[in-house]
Amino acid sequence: MRERPIDMRAGRSGSAWGAAIFAAAFFCAPLAGTGEGFVAAALAAERGGMPERTPGTATGLPVPRFVSLKSGRANVRRGPGTDFPIDWVYRKSGMPLEVIAESSNWRRIRDHEGDGGWIWHSMLDGERSAIVDTADGAPVALHTEPADSAPVIAYAEKGIVARVKSCKAHWCRLETSGYEGWAPQETLWGAYPGEEFE
Repeated sequence: MRERPIDMRAGRSGSAWGAAIFAAAFFCAPLAGTGEGFVAAALAAERGGMPERTPGTATGLPVPRFVSLKSGRANVRRGPGTDFPIDWVYRKSGMPLEVIAESSNWRRIRDHEGDGGWIWHSMLDGERSAIVDTADGAPVALHTEPADSAPVIAYAEKGIVARVKSCKAHWCRLETSGYEGWAPQETLWGAYPGEEFE
Protein backbone atom coordinates (compact mmCIF):
# COMPACT_ATOMS: atom_id res chain seq x y z
CA MET A 1 0.00 0.00 0.00
CA ARG A 2 1.23 3.49 -0.72
CA GLU A 3 -0.08 6.99 -0.47
CA ARG A 4 0.68 10.47 -1.70
CA PRO A 5 2.39 12.64 0.91
CA ILE A 6 -0.88 14.54 1.43
CA ASP A 7 -3.75 12.58 -0.18
CA MET A 8 -4.19 8.90 -0.87
CA ARG A 9 -2.90 8.04 -4.33
CA ALA A 10 -5.87 7.94 -6.72
CA GLY A 11 -7.07 4.53 -7.72
CA ARG A 12 -5.10 2.62 -5.06
CA SER A 13 -6.85 0.45 -2.55
CA GLY A 14 -5.51 -1.41 0.44
CA SER A 15 -8.12 -4.15 0.10
CA ALA A 16 -5.79 -6.38 -1.90
CA TRP A 17 -3.22 -6.30 0.89
CA GLY A 18 -5.76 -7.67 3.30
CA ALA A 19 -6.75 -10.53 1.00
CA ALA A 20 -7.35 -13.72 2.91
CA ILE A 21 -5.75 -17.09 2.47
CA PHE A 22 -8.13 -20.02 2.61
CA ALA A 23 -7.27 -23.43 3.98
CA ALA A 24 -8.18 -26.35 1.79
CA ALA A 25 -10.94 -28.49 3.23
CA PHE A 26 -10.90 -32.28 3.62
CA PHE A 27 -9.69 -32.75 0.07
CA CYS A 28 -8.55 -30.33 -2.59
CA ALA A 29 -9.60 -30.50 -6.20
CA PRO A 30 -7.50 -28.85 -8.89
CA LEU A 31 -8.57 -25.41 -10.05
CA ALA A 32 -10.70 -26.78 -12.84
CA GLY A 33 -11.83 -24.33 -15.45
CA THR A 34 -9.67 -21.45 -14.24
CA GLY A 35 -7.26 -21.57 -17.17
CA GLU A 36 -4.34 -21.60 -14.72
CA GLY A 37 -1.97 -23.16 -17.28
CA PHE A 38 -2.90 -20.56 -19.86
CA VAL A 39 -2.49 -17.76 -17.31
CA ALA A 40 0.91 -19.10 -16.27
CA ALA A 41 2.07 -19.25 -19.89
CA ALA A 42 0.78 -15.74 -20.59
CA LEU A 43 2.47 -14.32 -17.50
CA ALA A 44 5.75 -16.07 -18.33
CA ALA A 45 5.64 -14.75 -21.89
CA GLU A 46 4.86 -11.24 -20.64
CA ARG A 47 7.68 -11.25 -18.11
CA GLY A 48 10.21 -13.07 -20.28
CA GLY A 49 13.05 -15.01 -18.71
CA MET A 50 15.67 -14.11 -16.15
CA PRO A 51 16.84 -10.54 -16.95
CA GLU A 52 20.44 -9.72 -17.71
CA ARG A 53 21.99 -8.59 -14.43
CA THR A 54 25.06 -6.49 -13.72
CA PRO A 55 26.79 -5.63 -10.42
CA GLY A 56 25.31 -2.56 -8.74
CA THR A 57 27.53 0.53 -8.65
CA ALA A 58 27.12 0.96 -4.87
CA THR A 59 26.78 -2.59 -3.49
CA GLY A 60 28.11 -4.92 -6.16
CA LEU A 61 24.89 -6.93 -5.78
CA PRO A 62 23.03 -7.93 -8.96
CA VAL A 63 20.83 -5.28 -10.59
CA PRO A 64 17.97 -5.78 -11.13
CA ARG A 65 17.09 -7.77 -8.01
CA PHE A 66 14.09 -8.26 -5.75
CA VAL A 67 14.04 -7.06 -2.14
CA SER A 68 11.33 -6.30 0.40
CA LEU A 69 10.31 -3.15 2.23
CA LYS A 70 11.75 -3.21 5.74
CA SER A 71 9.92 -0.21 7.14
CA GLY A 72 6.19 0.30 7.50
CA ARG A 73 6.67 3.85 6.21
CA ALA A 74 9.11 4.80 3.45
CA ASN A 75 9.28 7.89 1.23
CA VAL A 76 9.71 7.41 -2.52
CA ARG A 77 11.42 10.36 -4.19
CA ARG A 78 11.84 11.53 -7.78
CA GLY A 79 15.62 11.36 -7.53
CA PRO A 80 18.43 9.98 -5.34
CA GLY A 81 18.51 12.61 -2.59
CA THR A 82 16.44 14.45 0.00
CA ASP A 83 16.38 17.52 -2.25
CA PHE A 84 14.03 15.67 -4.59
CA PRO A 85 10.27 15.80 -3.89
CA ILE A 86 8.41 12.85 -2.37
CA ASP A 87 6.03 11.29 -4.89
CA TRP A 88 4.37 8.88 -2.46
CA VAL A 89 4.88 6.95 0.75
CA TYR A 90 4.88 3.16 1.05
CA ARG A 91 3.03 1.98 4.15
CA LYS A 92 3.23 -1.83 3.97
CA SER A 93 6.31 -3.52 5.43
CA GLY A 94 7.31 -6.75 3.71
CA MET A 95 6.07 -5.60 0.28
CA PRO A 96 8.26 -6.83 -2.61
CA LEU A 97 10.14 -4.24 -4.65
CA GLU A 98 12.57 -4.53 -7.54
CA VAL A 99 15.86 -2.62 -7.35
CA ILE A 100 16.63 -1.41 -10.87
CA ALA A 101 19.48 1.06 -10.18
CA GLU A 102 21.80 2.25 -7.42
CA SER A 103 23.28 5.66 -6.60
CA SER A 104 25.39 5.80 -3.44
CA ASN A 105 22.95 5.03 -0.57
CA TRP A 106 19.85 5.37 -2.74
CA ARG A 107 18.09 2.62 -4.66
CA ARG A 108 15.82 3.12 -7.64
CA ILE A 109 12.91 0.74 -7.20
CA ARG A 110 9.84 -0.43 -9.08
CA ASP A 111 6.74 -1.99 -7.54
CA HIS A 112 4.35 -4.65 -8.86
CA GLU A 113 2.24 -2.01 -10.58
CA GLY A 114 5.25 -0.70 -12.53
CA ASP A 115 5.60 2.56 -10.59
CA GLY A 116 9.02 3.55 -9.36
CA GLY A 117 11.20 6.08 -7.64
CA TRP A 118 14.18 6.41 -5.32
CA ILE A 119 14.29 5.12 -1.75
CA TRP A 120 16.93 5.23 1.01
CA HIS A 121 18.83 1.92 1.21
CA SER A 122 18.08 1.20 4.88
CA MET A 123 14.34 1.06 4.10
CA LEU A 124 14.95 -2.16 2.15
CA ASP A 125 15.60 -5.72 3.28
CA GLY A 126 17.25 -8.57 1.41
CA GLU A 127 14.59 -10.98 2.72
CA ARG A 128 12.41 -11.99 -0.20
CA SER A 129 8.68 -11.59 -0.50
CA ALA A 130 6.20 -11.82 -3.36
CA ILE A 131 2.69 -10.78 -4.33
CA VAL A 132 0.33 -13.39 -5.71
CA ASP A 133 -0.32 -12.06 -9.22
CA THR A 134 -2.68 -13.93 -11.53
CA ALA A 135 -4.12 -12.33 -14.65
CA ASP A 136 -7.62 -13.72 -14.11
CA GLY A 137 -7.73 -13.10 -10.35
CA ALA A 138 -7.99 -16.80 -9.54
CA PRO A 139 -6.53 -17.96 -6.21
CA VAL A 140 -3.25 -19.88 -6.32
CA ALA A 141 -2.99 -23.33 -4.76
CA LEU A 142 -0.21 -23.86 -2.21
CA HIS A 143 1.09 -27.43 -2.52
CA THR A 144 2.96 -29.54 0.02
CA GLU A 145 5.69 -30.19 -2.57
CA PRO A 146 6.81 -28.36 -5.74
CA ALA A 147 4.55 -30.33 -8.06
CA ASP A 148 1.02 -29.96 -9.45
CA SER A 149 0.25 -33.47 -8.28
CA ALA A 150 1.15 -32.73 -4.63
CA PRO A 151 -1.68 -32.19 -2.13
CA VAL A 152 -3.03 -28.65 -1.75
CA ILE A 153 -2.92 -27.22 1.76
CA ALA A 154 -4.34 -23.74 1.12
CA TYR A 155 -5.26 -21.18 -1.53
CA ALA A 156 -3.73 -17.71 -1.72
CA GLU A 157 -5.83 -14.94 -3.24
CA LYS A 158 -4.50 -12.46 -5.76
CA GLY A 159 -2.79 -9.53 -4.04
CA ILE A 160 -1.69 -11.34 -0.91
CA VAL A 161 1.91 -10.67 0.20
CA ALA A 162 3.89 -13.73 1.23
CA ARG A 163 7.43 -14.40 2.42
CA VAL A 164 9.45 -16.35 -0.17
CA LYS A 165 11.64 -18.93 1.56
CA SER A 166 13.14 -20.51 -1.56
CA CYS A 167 12.62 -21.06 -5.27
CA LYS A 168 13.58 -24.04 -7.41
CA ALA A 169 12.49 -25.68 -10.65
CA HIS A 170 9.93 -22.90 -11.37
CA TRP A 171 8.29 -23.23 -7.93
CA CYS A 172 8.59 -21.00 -4.85
CA ARG A 173 8.03 -21.95 -1.22
CA LEU A 174 5.78 -19.34 0.42
CA GLU A 175 4.91 -18.58 4.00
CA THR A 176 1.87 -16.45 4.86
CA SER A 177 -0.87 -16.29 7.47
CA GLY A 178 0.42 -19.41 9.22
CA TYR A 179 0.47 -21.51 6.03
CA GLU A 180 3.52 -22.73 4.13
CA GLY A 181 3.51 -24.32 0.72
CA TRP A 182 4.78 -24.28 -2.86
CA ALA A 183 3.30 -22.10 -5.62
CA PRO A 184 4.21 -21.91 -9.32
CA GLN A 185 6.80 -19.18 -9.83
CA GLU A 186 4.88 -17.62 -12.72
CA THR A 187 1.94 -16.80 -10.42
CA LEU A 188 4.11 -14.49 -8.30
CA TRP A 189 5.56 -11.01 -8.61
CA GLY A 190 8.80 -11.04 -6.64
CA ALA A 191 10.81 -13.81 -8.34
CA TYR A 192 12.21 -13.91 -11.85
CA PRO A 193 11.20 -16.80 -14.14
CA GLY A 194 13.69 -19.61 -13.60
CA GLU A 195 15.36 -17.92 -10.60
CA GLU A 196 16.58 -20.33 -7.91
CA PHE A 197 17.69 -19.57 -4.36
CA GLU A 198 17.53 -21.03 -0.85
